[in-house]
Amino acid sequence: MLAPQPRDPSTDLEAAGGHTDQWGNPVDVSGTNNYITYGKGFLSWALTIDHKRIALMYLVGVLAAFFLGGTMAIVLRTMLLTNSDFAAGAEGLKSVEYLKFYNQAFTIHGAVMVFMFIIPAIPGVIGNFALPMMVGAKDVAFPKLNLMSFYCWLVGSIMFLIVLTQGGLDTGWTFYTPYSIQTTTAATWAVMGAFVLGFASILTGVNFIATVHMLRPASQGWFRLPLLLWALYATAIIQILATPVLAITLLLVAAERTLGVGIFDPALGGDPVLFQHFFWFYSHPAVYIMILPALGVVSEIVSVFSRKHIFGYKFIAFSSLAIALFGFIVWGHHMFTSGQSWLLNALFSLVSMSVAIPSAVKVFNWLATMYRGRIRLDTPMLYAMGFIWLFTIGGLTGLFLASLSVDIHFHDTYFVVAHFHYVMVGSTLFAFIGGLYYWWPKMFGKGYDEYWGRIGAIVVFLGFNLTFFIQFLAGSLGMPRRYGDYADEFQVYHIVSTIGSYVLTVGLFIVLFNWIWSLWKGKAAPANPWGANTPEWQSTSPPEHANFKTAPIITDPYCFDGWAYREDIDGYVMRDDYEERSVPRH
Repeated sequence: MLAPQPRDPSTDLEAAGGHTDQWGNPVDVSGTNNYITYGKGFLSWALTIDHKRIALMYLVGVLAAFFLGGTMAIVLRTMLLTNSDFAAGAEGLKSVEYLKFYNQAFTIHGAVMVFMFIIPAIPGVIGNFALPMMVGAKDVAFPKLNLMSFYCWLVGSIMFLIVLTQGGLDTGWTFYTPYSIQTTTAATWAVMGAFVLGFASILTGVNFIATVHMLRPASQGWFRLPLLLWALYATAIIQILATPVLAITLLLVAAERTLGVGIFDPALGGDPVLFQHFFWFYSHPAVYIMILPALGVVSEIVSVFSRKHIFGYKFIAFSSLAIALFGFIVWGHHMFTSGQSWLLNALFSLVSMSVAIPSAVKVFNWLATMYRGRIRLDTPMLYAMGFIWLFTIGGLTGLFLASLSVDIHFHDTYFVVAHFHYVMVGSTLFAFIGGLYYWWPKMFGKGYDEYWGRIGAIVVFLGFNLTFFIQFLAGSLGMPRRYGDYADEFQVYHIVSTIGSYVLTVGLFIVLFNWIWSLWKGKAAPANPWGANTPEWQSTSPPEHANFKTAPIITDPYCFDGWAYREDIDGYVMRDDYEERSVPRH
Protein backbone atom coordinates (compact mmCIF):
# COMPACT_ATOMS: atom_id res chain seq x y z
CA MET A 1 0.00 0.00 0.00
CA LEU A 2 1.31 3.46 -0.88
CA ALA A 3 2.15 6.07 1.73
CA PRO A 4 1.30 9.75 1.11
CA GLN A 5 4.20 11.50 -0.60
CA PRO A 6 5.82 14.52 1.09
CA ARG A 7 5.17 17.85 -0.56
CA ASP A 8 8.08 19.65 -2.19
CA PRO A 9 7.77 23.36 -1.34
CA SER A 10 10.29 24.22 -4.04
CA THR A 11 7.94 23.05 -6.78
CA ASP A 12 5.80 25.90 -7.97
CA LEU A 13 2.20 24.90 -8.74
CA GLU A 14 1.76 27.61 -11.35
CA ALA A 15 4.96 26.61 -13.15
CA ALA A 16 3.64 23.08 -13.27
CA GLY A 17 0.59 24.30 -15.15
CA GLY A 18 -1.75 23.61 -12.22
CA HIS A 19 -1.37 19.83 -12.50
CA THR A 20 -1.10 17.76 -9.34
CA ASP A 21 -0.67 14.14 -8.42
CA GLN A 22 -3.15 12.22 -6.27
CA TRP A 23 -1.81 13.84 -3.10
CA GLY A 24 -1.97 17.39 -4.43
CA ASN A 25 1.72 17.68 -5.22
CA PRO A 26 2.46 19.85 -8.28
CA VAL A 27 3.51 17.78 -11.26
CA ASP A 28 5.00 19.06 -14.51
CA VAL A 29 3.26 17.27 -17.35
CA SER A 30 4.31 19.67 -20.06
CA GLY A 31 7.08 17.35 -21.28
CA THR A 32 7.07 13.93 -22.87
CA ASN A 33 5.28 12.17 -19.99
CA ASN A 34 1.94 13.66 -21.05
CA TYR A 35 0.27 11.10 -23.35
CA ILE A 36 -0.82 13.85 -25.75
CA THR A 37 2.71 15.22 -26.18
CA TYR A 38 4.43 11.83 -25.96
CA GLY A 39 5.84 11.48 -29.46
CA LYS A 40 5.43 13.93 -32.29
CA GLY A 41 4.15 13.70 -35.82
CA PHE A 42 1.39 11.95 -37.70
CA LEU A 43 2.83 8.45 -37.39
CA SER A 44 3.07 8.72 -33.61
CA TRP A 45 -0.73 8.90 -33.66
CA ALA A 46 -1.50 6.70 -36.64
CA LEU A 47 0.57 3.80 -35.26
CA THR A 48 -0.04 4.41 -31.56
CA ILE A 49 -1.06 1.56 -29.29
CA ASP A 50 -1.79 3.92 -26.37
CA HIS A 51 -5.44 3.32 -25.44
CA LYS A 52 -5.87 7.00 -24.58
CA ARG A 53 -4.74 8.20 -28.00
CA ILE A 54 -6.92 5.59 -29.67
CA ALA A 55 -9.84 6.92 -27.61
CA LEU A 56 -9.16 10.44 -28.93
CA MET A 57 -9.02 9.18 -32.51
CA TYR A 58 -12.36 7.45 -31.93
CA LEU A 59 -13.66 10.73 -30.50
CA VAL A 60 -12.79 12.67 -33.65
CA GLY A 61 -14.24 9.92 -35.85
CA VAL A 62 -17.56 9.45 -34.05
CA LEU A 63 -18.11 13.21 -33.76
CA ALA A 64 -17.59 13.51 -37.53
CA ALA A 65 -20.10 10.68 -38.04
CA PHE A 66 -22.51 12.37 -35.65
CA PHE A 67 -22.18 15.61 -37.63
CA LEU A 68 -23.02 13.80 -40.87
CA GLY A 69 -25.93 11.87 -39.36
CA GLY A 70 -27.20 15.01 -37.62
CA THR A 71 -27.01 17.01 -40.84
CA MET A 72 -29.16 14.40 -42.55
CA ALA A 73 -31.62 14.61 -39.65
CA ILE A 74 -31.99 18.37 -40.10
CA VAL A 75 -32.48 17.85 -43.84
CA LEU A 76 -35.25 15.34 -43.09
CA ARG A 77 -37.01 17.54 -40.58
CA THR A 78 -36.83 20.50 -42.98
CA MET A 79 -38.31 18.39 -45.77
CA LEU A 80 -41.12 17.32 -43.43
CA LEU A 81 -41.87 20.89 -42.33
CA THR A 82 -44.55 21.02 -45.00
CA ASN A 83 -46.46 18.37 -46.91
CA SER A 84 -45.89 20.08 -50.24
CA ASP A 85 -42.90 19.76 -52.52
CA PHE A 86 -41.63 23.26 -51.80
CA ALA A 87 -38.26 22.52 -53.40
CA ALA A 88 -39.88 22.00 -56.79
CA GLY A 89 -42.74 24.40 -56.22
CA ALA A 90 -45.33 21.67 -56.76
CA GLU A 91 -48.70 21.52 -55.07
CA GLY A 92 -50.34 18.52 -53.49
CA LEU A 93 -48.29 15.33 -53.46
CA LYS A 94 -44.50 15.60 -53.47
CA SER A 95 -42.64 14.65 -56.61
CA VAL A 96 -41.11 11.22 -57.11
CA GLU A 97 -37.59 12.71 -57.26
CA TYR A 98 -38.21 14.57 -54.01
CA LEU A 99 -39.34 11.40 -52.25
CA LYS A 100 -36.39 9.43 -53.63
CA PHE A 101 -34.03 11.97 -52.09
CA TYR A 102 -35.98 11.75 -48.83
CA ASN A 103 -35.58 7.96 -48.79
CA GLN A 104 -31.84 8.28 -49.29
CA ALA A 105 -31.49 10.99 -46.64
CA PHE A 106 -33.27 9.00 -43.93
CA THR A 107 -31.30 5.86 -44.84
CA ILE A 108 -27.96 7.67 -44.51
CA HIS A 109 -29.14 9.35 -41.32
CA GLY A 110 -30.22 6.11 -39.66
CA ALA A 111 -27.32 3.92 -40.76
CA VAL A 112 -24.62 6.47 -39.93
CA MET A 113 -26.09 7.26 -36.54
CA VAL A 114 -26.53 3.60 -35.55
CA PHE A 115 -23.44 1.88 -36.97
CA MET A 116 -20.92 4.73 -36.98
CA PHE A 117 -21.93 6.78 -33.93
CA ILE A 118 -24.24 5.27 -31.31
CA ILE A 119 -22.74 1.76 -31.18
CA PRO A 120 -19.03 2.76 -31.03
CA ALA A 121 -19.32 6.13 -29.23
CA ILE A 122 -19.16 5.27 -25.53
CA PRO A 123 -17.15 2.01 -25.75
CA GLY A 124 -14.73 3.46 -28.31
CA VAL A 125 -14.14 6.80 -26.60
CA ILE A 126 -14.97 6.62 -22.90
CA GLY A 127 -14.45 2.87 -22.59
CA ASN A 128 -11.09 2.92 -24.33
CA PHE A 129 -9.91 5.88 -22.29
CA ALA A 130 -11.16 4.94 -18.83
CA LEU A 131 -11.38 1.14 -18.64
CA PRO A 132 -7.63 0.32 -18.38
CA MET A 133 -7.11 3.14 -15.88
CA MET A 134 -10.06 1.94 -13.81
CA VAL A 135 -8.21 -1.33 -13.22
CA GLY A 136 -4.90 0.47 -12.65
CA ALA A 137 -3.37 -0.92 -15.86
CA LYS A 138 -0.98 0.67 -18.33
CA ASP A 139 -3.11 -0.29 -21.31
CA VAL A 140 -5.72 -2.78 -22.52
CA ALA A 141 -4.83 -6.46 -22.71
CA PHE A 142 -4.19 -6.39 -26.48
CA PRO A 143 -3.03 -2.88 -27.48
CA LYS A 144 -2.36 -3.72 -31.15
CA LEU A 145 -5.77 -5.36 -31.44
CA ASN A 146 -7.21 -2.15 -30.02
CA LEU A 147 -5.59 -0.11 -32.78
CA MET A 148 -6.86 -2.65 -35.32
CA SER A 149 -10.41 -2.18 -34.03
CA PHE A 150 -10.17 1.56 -34.70
CA TYR A 151 -8.97 0.97 -38.25
CA CYS A 152 -11.76 -1.54 -38.81
CA TRP A 153 -14.18 1.20 -37.77
CA LEU A 154 -12.44 3.70 -40.06
CA VAL A 155 -12.31 1.39 -43.11
CA GLY A 156 -15.89 0.24 -42.57
CA SER A 157 -17.06 3.83 -42.32
CA ILE A 158 -15.25 4.79 -45.52
CA MET A 159 -16.73 1.79 -47.34
CA PHE A 160 -20.17 2.74 -46.12
CA LEU A 161 -19.81 6.38 -47.16
CA ILE A 162 -18.77 5.35 -50.66
CA VAL A 163 -22.52 5.01 -51.27
CA LEU A 164 -22.67 8.83 -51.34
CA THR A 165 -20.59 8.73 -54.53
CA GLN A 166 -22.32 5.69 -56.04
CA GLY A 167 -25.88 6.90 -56.37
CA GLY A 168 -26.85 6.80 -52.69
CA LEU A 169 -28.75 4.23 -50.63
CA ASP A 170 -32.49 4.00 -50.09
CA THR A 171 -33.10 0.74 -48.17
CA GLY A 172 -33.45 2.18 -44.68
CA TRP A 173 -30.84 1.42 -42.02
CA THR A 174 -32.31 -2.06 -41.50
CA PHE A 175 -31.49 -3.21 -45.09
CA TYR A 176 -34.79 -5.10 -45.25
CA THR A 177 -35.02 -7.73 -47.96
CA PRO A 178 -36.10 -8.18 -50.68
CA TYR A 179 -35.76 -4.45 -51.34
CA SER A 180 -32.08 -4.32 -50.33
CA ILE A 181 -31.43 -7.04 -52.92
CA GLN A 182 -33.52 -5.54 -55.71
CA THR A 183 -32.60 -1.85 -55.30
CA THR A 184 -30.33 -0.27 -57.90
CA THR A 185 -28.62 1.93 -55.29
CA ALA A 186 -25.23 1.09 -53.74
CA ALA A 187 -26.51 -1.40 -51.17
CA THR A 188 -23.57 -3.78 -51.64
CA TRP A 189 -21.04 -1.15 -50.55
CA ALA A 190 -23.25 -0.32 -47.56
CA VAL A 191 -23.70 -3.88 -46.27
CA MET A 192 -20.00 -4.64 -46.72
CA GLY A 193 -19.12 -1.45 -44.86
CA ALA A 194 -21.39 -2.50 -42.00
CA PHE A 195 -19.79 -5.98 -42.17
CA VAL A 196 -16.33 -4.47 -41.54
CA LEU A 197 -17.71 -2.18 -38.83
CA GLY A 198 -18.85 -5.30 -37.00
CA PHE A 199 -15.24 -6.43 -36.61
CA ALA A 200 -14.43 -3.21 -34.76
CA SER A 201 -17.20 -4.00 -32.31
CA ILE A 202 -16.07 -7.61 -31.83
CA LEU A 203 -12.40 -6.73 -31.29
CA THR A 204 -13.32 -4.05 -28.76
CA GLY A 205 -15.45 -6.54 -26.83
CA VAL A 206 -12.65 -9.13 -26.76
CA ASN A 207 -10.20 -6.53 -25.47
CA PHE A 208 -12.48 -5.28 -22.72
CA ILE A 209 -13.27 -8.76 -21.39
CA ALA A 210 -9.61 -9.77 -21.45
CA THR A 211 -8.55 -6.54 -19.72
CA VAL A 212 -11.06 -6.94 -16.89
CA HIS A 213 -10.07 -10.58 -16.35
CA MET A 214 -6.30 -10.42 -16.89
CA LEU A 215 -5.16 -6.98 -15.75
CA ARG A 216 -7.34 -6.40 -12.71
CA PRO A 217 -5.10 -6.22 -9.60
CA ALA A 218 -5.55 -8.73 -6.80
CA SER A 219 -6.93 -6.01 -4.51
CA GLN A 220 -9.75 -5.24 -6.95
CA GLY A 221 -12.33 -7.97 -6.61
CA TRP A 222 -15.42 -8.11 -8.77
CA PHE A 223 -17.36 -5.99 -6.32
CA ARG A 224 -14.72 -3.28 -6.27
CA LEU A 225 -15.09 -2.72 -10.00
CA PRO A 226 -16.60 0.61 -11.00
CA LEU A 227 -20.09 0.11 -12.39
CA LEU A 228 -18.97 1.43 -15.76
CA LEU A 229 -16.80 -1.68 -16.07
CA TRP A 230 -19.75 -3.96 -15.30
CA ALA A 231 -21.70 -2.20 -18.05
CA LEU A 232 -18.84 -2.42 -20.56
CA TYR A 233 -18.28 -6.08 -19.63
CA ALA A 234 -21.93 -6.94 -20.27
CA THR A 235 -21.80 -4.96 -23.51
CA ALA A 236 -18.68 -6.85 -24.61
CA ILE A 237 -20.49 -10.17 -24.16
CA ILE A 238 -23.23 -8.99 -26.52
CA GLN A 239 -20.70 -7.62 -29.01
CA ILE A 240 -18.89 -10.94 -29.23
CA LEU A 241 -21.96 -13.19 -29.38
CA ALA A 242 -24.44 -11.14 -31.44
CA THR A 243 -22.34 -9.16 -33.91
CA PRO A 244 -21.22 -12.23 -35.94
CA VAL A 245 -24.89 -12.97 -36.67
CA LEU A 246 -25.33 -9.57 -38.32
CA ALA A 247 -22.00 -9.88 -40.12
CA ILE A 248 -22.97 -13.21 -41.70
CA THR A 249 -26.45 -11.89 -42.56
CA LEU A 250 -25.04 -8.85 -44.35
CA LEU A 251 -22.52 -11.04 -46.13
CA LEU A 252 -25.40 -13.20 -47.38
CA VAL A 253 -27.19 -10.09 -48.66
CA ALA A 254 -24.06 -9.07 -50.57
CA ALA A 255 -23.72 -12.61 -51.96
CA GLU A 256 -27.34 -12.63 -53.06
CA ARG A 257 -26.94 -9.27 -54.79
CA THR A 258 -23.74 -10.22 -56.61
CA LEU A 259 -24.16 -13.96 -57.21
CA GLY A 260 -27.94 -14.27 -57.50
CA VAL A 261 -28.25 -17.08 -54.94
CA GLY A 262 -31.68 -17.43 -53.35
CA ILE A 263 -31.53 -16.79 -49.60
CA PHE A 264 -33.85 -13.91 -48.74
CA ASP A 265 -35.40 -12.90 -52.08
CA PRO A 266 -38.68 -14.81 -52.69
CA ALA A 267 -38.19 -14.35 -56.45
CA LEU A 268 -35.12 -16.57 -56.08
CA GLY A 269 -36.72 -19.03 -53.67
CA GLY A 270 -35.60 -17.17 -50.55
CA ASP A 271 -37.51 -16.02 -47.44
CA PRO A 272 -37.45 -12.32 -46.43
CA VAL A 273 -38.80 -13.16 -42.96
CA LEU A 274 -35.63 -15.20 -42.36
CA PHE A 275 -33.67 -11.98 -42.83
CA GLN A 276 -35.83 -10.31 -40.17
CA HIS A 277 -35.10 -13.11 -37.71
CA PHE A 278 -31.35 -12.86 -38.35
CA PHE A 279 -31.31 -9.08 -38.33
CA TRP A 280 -33.29 -8.59 -35.14
CA PHE A 281 -31.48 -11.41 -33.34
CA TYR A 282 -28.51 -9.03 -33.57
CA SER A 283 -30.25 -5.69 -33.61
CA HIS A 284 -32.22 -6.06 -30.42
CA PRO A 285 -29.10 -7.02 -28.45
CA ALA A 286 -27.51 -4.09 -30.33
CA VAL A 287 -30.02 -1.89 -28.54
CA TYR A 288 -28.21 -2.85 -25.35
CA ILE A 289 -24.80 -2.43 -26.99
CA MET A 290 -25.93 1.16 -27.38
CA ILE A 291 -27.58 1.72 -24.00
CA LEU A 292 -25.64 -0.44 -21.50
CA PRO A 293 -22.44 1.66 -21.63
CA ALA A 294 -24.62 4.74 -21.15
CA LEU A 295 -26.13 3.18 -18.02
CA GLY A 296 -22.62 2.66 -16.66
CA VAL A 297 -21.62 6.27 -17.33
CA VAL A 298 -24.70 7.55 -15.51
CA SER A 299 -23.98 5.31 -12.49
CA GLU A 300 -20.55 6.95 -12.14
CA ILE A 301 -21.86 10.49 -12.48
CA VAL A 302 -24.88 10.14 -10.18
CA SER A 303 -22.82 8.80 -7.27
CA VAL A 304 -20.02 11.37 -7.58
CA PHE A 305 -22.28 14.40 -7.90
CA SER A 306 -24.59 13.23 -5.12
CA ARG A 307 -21.56 12.70 -2.85
CA LYS A 308 -23.11 9.41 -1.74
CA HIS A 309 -22.16 5.80 -2.07
CA ILE A 310 -24.09 4.24 -4.94
CA PHE A 311 -27.27 2.61 -3.66
CA GLY A 312 -27.59 -1.12 -4.35
CA TYR A 313 -24.23 -1.66 -6.03
CA LYS A 314 -24.71 -5.39 -6.59
CA PHE A 315 -28.21 -4.94 -7.94
CA ILE A 316 -26.98 -2.41 -10.51
CA ALA A 317 -24.04 -4.64 -11.44
CA PHE A 318 -26.13 -7.78 -11.93
CA SER A 319 -28.89 -5.86 -13.70
CA SER A 320 -26.36 -5.08 -16.45
CA LEU A 321 -25.78 -8.79 -16.96
CA ALA A 322 -29.53 -9.46 -16.79
CA ILE A 323 -30.21 -6.87 -19.51
CA ALA A 324 -27.53 -8.47 -21.68
CA LEU A 325 -29.14 -11.90 -21.19
CA PHE A 326 -32.70 -10.74 -21.91
CA GLY A 327 -31.46 -8.95 -25.02
CA PHE A 328 -30.92 -12.29 -26.77
CA ILE A 329 -34.44 -13.64 -26.30
CA VAL A 330 -36.74 -10.75 -27.21
CA TRP A 331 -36.00 -10.12 -30.90
CA GLY A 332 -39.40 -11.44 -31.99
CA HIS A 333 -41.29 -8.44 -30.62
CA HIS A 334 -40.07 -6.55 -33.71
CA MET A 335 -42.00 -9.05 -35.83
CA PHE A 336 -45.50 -9.09 -34.36
CA THR A 337 -46.93 -8.23 -37.80
CA SER A 338 -44.69 -10.59 -39.79
CA GLY A 339 -47.03 -13.57 -39.66
CA GLN A 340 -45.27 -15.57 -36.95
CA SER A 341 -47.51 -17.70 -34.71
CA TRP A 342 -49.67 -16.10 -32.05
CA LEU A 343 -48.02 -18.31 -29.42
CA LEU A 344 -44.58 -16.92 -30.30
CA ASN A 345 -46.02 -13.41 -30.31
CA ALA A 346 -47.40 -13.92 -26.80
CA LEU A 347 -44.13 -15.35 -25.50
CA PHE A 348 -42.03 -12.57 -27.02
CA SER A 349 -44.46 -10.01 -25.62
CA LEU A 350 -44.11 -11.45 -22.11
CA VAL A 351 -40.32 -11.65 -22.22
CA SER A 352 -40.02 -8.15 -23.69
CA MET A 353 -41.95 -6.70 -20.78
CA SER A 354 -39.62 -8.46 -18.34
CA VAL A 355 -36.68 -6.36 -19.60
CA ALA A 356 -38.28 -3.45 -17.75
CA ILE A 357 -37.34 -5.06 -14.41
CA PRO A 358 -33.52 -4.77 -14.55
CA SER A 359 -33.88 -1.40 -16.27
CA ALA A 360 -36.13 -0.12 -13.49
CA VAL A 361 -33.66 -1.44 -10.89
CA LYS A 362 -31.07 1.00 -12.21
CA VAL A 363 -33.45 3.97 -12.29
CA PHE A 364 -34.73 3.41 -8.77
CA ASN A 365 -31.21 2.88 -7.43
CA TRP A 366 -30.03 6.12 -9.04
CA LEU A 367 -32.95 7.97 -7.46
CA ALA A 368 -32.19 6.35 -4.10
CA THR A 369 -28.56 7.44 -4.45
CA MET A 370 -29.65 11.01 -5.09
CA TYR A 371 -32.12 10.98 -2.19
CA ARG A 372 -30.76 13.20 0.61
CA GLY A 373 -27.46 13.48 -1.21
CA ARG A 374 -25.44 16.68 -1.54
CA ILE A 375 -26.33 17.05 -5.20
CA ARG A 376 -24.12 19.33 -7.31
CA LEU A 377 -25.81 20.47 -10.50
CA ASP A 378 -22.63 20.63 -12.52
CA THR A 379 -22.86 19.96 -16.25
CA PRO A 380 -22.25 16.17 -16.10
CA MET A 381 -24.99 15.80 -13.50
CA LEU A 382 -27.47 17.78 -15.61
CA TYR A 383 -26.91 15.37 -18.46
CA ALA A 384 -27.25 12.39 -16.10
CA MET A 385 -30.56 13.73 -14.80
CA GLY A 386 -31.70 14.37 -18.37
CA PHE A 387 -30.72 10.80 -19.18
CA ILE A 388 -32.90 9.45 -16.37
CA TRP A 389 -35.87 11.43 -17.71
CA LEU A 390 -35.39 10.30 -21.30
CA PHE A 391 -34.61 6.69 -20.41
CA THR A 392 -37.70 6.47 -18.20
CA ILE A 393 -39.98 7.82 -20.93
CA GLY A 394 -38.36 5.56 -23.50
CA GLY A 395 -38.64 2.54 -21.23
CA LEU A 396 -42.29 3.13 -20.29
CA THR A 397 -43.31 3.62 -23.92
CA GLY A 398 -41.43 0.41 -24.68
CA LEU A 399 -44.02 -1.41 -22.58
CA PHE A 400 -46.69 -0.18 -25.00
CA LEU A 401 -44.75 -1.67 -27.91
CA ALA A 402 -44.14 -4.92 -26.03
CA SER A 403 -47.90 -5.30 -25.53
CA LEU A 404 -49.12 -7.33 -28.49
CA SER A 405 -52.50 -5.69 -29.04
CA VAL A 406 -51.18 -2.13 -28.71
CA ASP A 407 -48.13 -2.77 -30.90
CA ILE A 408 -50.32 -3.86 -33.80
CA HIS A 409 -51.70 -0.32 -33.89
CA PHE A 410 -48.40 1.47 -33.22
CA HIS A 411 -46.27 -0.68 -35.53
CA ASP A 412 -44.36 1.39 -38.11
CA THR A 413 -45.76 4.68 -36.84
CA TYR A 414 -44.06 7.73 -35.40
CA PHE A 415 -44.75 6.31 -31.94
CA VAL A 416 -41.97 3.80 -32.66
CA VAL A 417 -39.73 6.59 -33.99
CA ALA A 418 -40.19 8.59 -30.79
CA HIS A 419 -39.64 5.54 -28.55
CA PHE A 420 -36.48 4.56 -30.42
CA HIS A 421 -35.03 8.05 -30.24
CA TYR A 422 -35.78 8.44 -26.54
CA VAL A 423 -34.07 5.17 -25.65
CA MET A 424 -31.29 4.93 -28.20
CA VAL A 425 -30.46 8.39 -29.47
CA GLY A 426 -31.44 10.67 -26.61
CA SER A 427 -30.36 8.49 -23.72
CA THR A 428 -27.09 7.40 -25.33
CA LEU A 429 -26.35 10.93 -26.55
CA PHE A 430 -26.98 12.47 -23.12
CA ALA A 431 -24.79 9.88 -21.41
CA PHE A 432 -22.07 10.35 -24.03
CA ILE A 433 -22.01 14.14 -23.70
CA GLY A 434 -22.29 13.94 -19.90
CA GLY A 435 -19.49 11.38 -19.80
CA LEU A 436 -17.27 13.53 -22.00
CA TYR A 437 -17.85 16.51 -19.72
CA TYR A 438 -17.07 14.29 -16.72
CA TRP A 439 -13.81 12.86 -18.11
CA TRP A 440 -12.88 15.95 -20.18
CA PRO A 441 -10.52 17.40 -17.53
CA LYS A 442 -8.80 14.02 -17.27
CA MET A 443 -8.56 13.57 -21.05
CA PHE A 444 -7.16 16.99 -21.89
CA GLY A 445 -6.07 18.53 -18.59
CA LYS A 446 -8.34 21.51 -19.28
CA GLY A 447 -11.52 22.70 -17.64
CA TYR A 448 -14.55 23.80 -19.62
CA ASP A 449 -16.85 26.78 -19.05
CA GLU A 450 -19.40 25.60 -16.50
CA TYR A 451 -21.92 28.35 -17.30
CA TRP A 452 -22.09 27.49 -20.99
CA GLY A 453 -21.99 23.80 -20.14
CA ARG A 454 -25.21 24.21 -18.17
CA ILE A 455 -26.82 26.41 -20.81
CA GLY A 456 -25.99 23.83 -23.47
CA ALA A 457 -27.43 21.00 -21.35
CA ILE A 458 -30.72 22.87 -20.86
CA VAL A 459 -31.05 23.80 -24.54
CA VAL A 460 -30.25 20.24 -25.68
CA PHE A 461 -32.80 18.83 -23.22
CA LEU A 462 -35.56 21.21 -24.31
CA GLY A 463 -34.79 20.76 -28.00
CA PHE A 464 -34.76 16.97 -27.81
CA ASN A 465 -38.08 16.73 -25.97
CA LEU A 466 -39.71 19.29 -28.26
CA THR A 467 -38.55 17.28 -31.27
CA PHE A 468 -39.59 13.80 -30.23
CA PHE A 469 -42.27 13.93 -27.53
CA ILE A 470 -44.85 15.27 -29.97
CA GLN A 471 -44.09 12.33 -32.26
CA PHE A 472 -45.76 10.04 -29.71
CA LEU A 473 -48.98 11.96 -30.36
CA ALA A 474 -48.59 11.90 -34.13
CA GLY A 475 -47.85 8.16 -34.06
CA SER A 476 -50.83 7.36 -31.86
CA LEU A 477 -53.03 9.11 -34.46
CA GLY A 478 -51.57 6.97 -37.25
CA MET A 479 -48.71 8.98 -38.78
CA PRO A 480 -46.59 6.28 -40.49
CA ARG A 481 -42.82 6.26 -40.18
CA ARG A 482 -40.46 6.49 -43.18
CA TYR A 483 -43.01 8.49 -45.19
CA GLY A 484 -41.85 11.69 -46.88
CA ASP A 485 -45.41 12.94 -47.34
CA TYR A 486 -48.43 13.09 -45.05
CA ALA A 487 -52.01 14.26 -44.65
CA ASP A 488 -52.79 17.84 -43.61
CA GLU A 489 -53.91 16.75 -40.13
CA PHE A 490 -50.31 15.83 -39.22
CA GLN A 491 -48.65 19.07 -40.32
CA VAL A 492 -48.79 20.81 -36.93
CA TYR A 493 -46.93 17.87 -35.35
CA HIS A 494 -44.18 18.07 -37.95
CA ILE A 495 -43.87 21.84 -37.56
CA VAL A 496 -43.36 21.53 -33.79
CA SER A 497 -40.94 18.61 -34.23
CA THR A 498 -38.89 20.49 -36.83
CA ILE A 499 -38.66 23.60 -34.63
CA GLY A 500 -37.47 21.34 -31.82
CA SER A 501 -34.76 19.89 -34.06
CA TYR A 502 -33.45 23.39 -34.73
CA VAL A 503 -33.35 24.13 -30.98
CA LEU A 504 -31.53 20.83 -30.41
CA THR A 505 -29.00 21.75 -33.08
CA VAL A 506 -28.29 25.08 -31.38
CA GLY A 507 -27.73 23.27 -28.08
CA LEU A 508 -25.33 20.78 -29.65
CA PHE A 509 -23.28 23.58 -31.20
CA ILE A 510 -23.06 25.23 -27.78
CA VAL A 511 -21.62 21.95 -26.48
CA LEU A 512 -19.13 21.77 -29.35
CA PHE A 513 -17.95 25.36 -28.97
CA ASN A 514 -17.56 24.89 -25.21
CA TRP A 515 -15.26 21.92 -25.81
CA ILE A 516 -13.25 23.77 -28.46
CA TRP A 517 -12.98 26.83 -26.20
CA SER A 518 -11.73 24.69 -23.32
CA LEU A 519 -8.87 23.33 -25.43
CA TRP A 520 -7.70 26.85 -26.24
CA LYS A 521 -8.65 28.90 -23.20
CA GLY A 522 -9.63 26.45 -20.47
CA LYS A 523 -7.86 26.55 -17.12
CA ALA A 524 -5.53 23.72 -16.17
CA ALA A 525 -7.50 20.96 -14.50
CA PRO A 526 -6.43 19.32 -11.24
CA ALA A 527 -5.98 15.57 -11.05
CA ASN A 528 -9.37 15.07 -9.39
CA PRO A 529 -11.76 17.98 -9.97
CA TRP A 530 -14.86 16.03 -8.86
CA GLY A 531 -13.63 14.16 -5.78
CA ALA A 532 -14.30 10.79 -7.43
CA ASN A 533 -12.71 7.63 -6.07
CA THR A 534 -12.36 5.40 -9.13
CA PRO A 535 -8.66 4.74 -9.86
CA GLU A 536 -8.29 6.88 -13.00
CA TRP A 537 -8.59 10.04 -10.87
CA GLN A 538 -5.37 9.13 -9.09
CA SER A 539 -3.38 9.91 -12.25
CA THR A 540 -2.37 13.35 -13.43
CA SER A 541 -4.56 15.42 -15.75
CA PRO A 542 -3.94 14.65 -18.55
CA PRO A 543 -2.44 11.25 -17.67
CA GLU A 544 1.15 10.48 -18.47
CA HIS A 545 1.98 7.95 -21.17
CA ALA A 546 2.06 5.00 -18.72
CA ASN A 547 -1.09 6.24 -16.91
CA PHE A 548 0.34 6.13 -13.37
CA LYS A 549 3.70 6.87 -11.77
CA THR A 550 2.91 4.30 -9.10
CA ALA A 551 0.15 1.74 -8.77
CA PRO A 552 -3.13 3.41 -7.71
CA ILE A 553 -4.75 2.59 -4.39
CA ILE A 554 -7.73 0.31 -5.00
CA THR A 555 -10.62 0.69 -2.57
CA ASP A 556 -14.39 0.93 -2.70
CA PRO A 557 -14.92 3.08 -5.83
CA TYR A 558 -17.92 4.84 -4.29
CA CYS A 559 -16.51 5.77 -0.89
CA PHE A 560 -15.50 9.44 -1.06
CA ASP A 561 -14.18 9.85 2.50
CA GLY A 562 -10.54 9.68 1.41
CA TRP A 563 -10.60 12.96 -0.52
CA ALA A 564 -10.49 16.54 0.71
CA TYR A 565 -11.26 19.64 -1.35
CA ARG A 566 -8.44 22.15 -1.87
CA GLU A 567 -9.57 25.61 -2.87
CA ASP A 568 -6.21 26.71 -4.28
CA ILE A 569 -6.40 24.11 -7.06
CA ASP A 570 -10.21 23.86 -7.19
CA GLY A 571 -9.97 20.11 -6.89
CA TYR A 572 -9.64 17.21 -4.49
CA VAL A 573 -6.54 15.62 -2.98
CA MET A 574 -6.08 12.48 -0.92
CA ARG A 575 -6.25 12.84 2.82
CA ASP A 576 -3.13 11.82 4.71
CA ASP A 577 -5.18 9.19 6.55
CA TYR A 578 -6.68 7.87 3.33
CA GLU A 579 -5.96 4.21 4.03
CA GLU A 580 -7.85 4.31 7.31
CA ARG A 581 -10.82 6.29 6.02
CA SER A 582 -11.48 4.48 2.75
CA VAL A 583 -12.83 1.23 4.17
CA PRO A 584 -15.21 -0.48 1.72
CA ARG A 585 -18.87 -0.26 2.71
CA HIS A 586 -20.97 -3.39 2.66
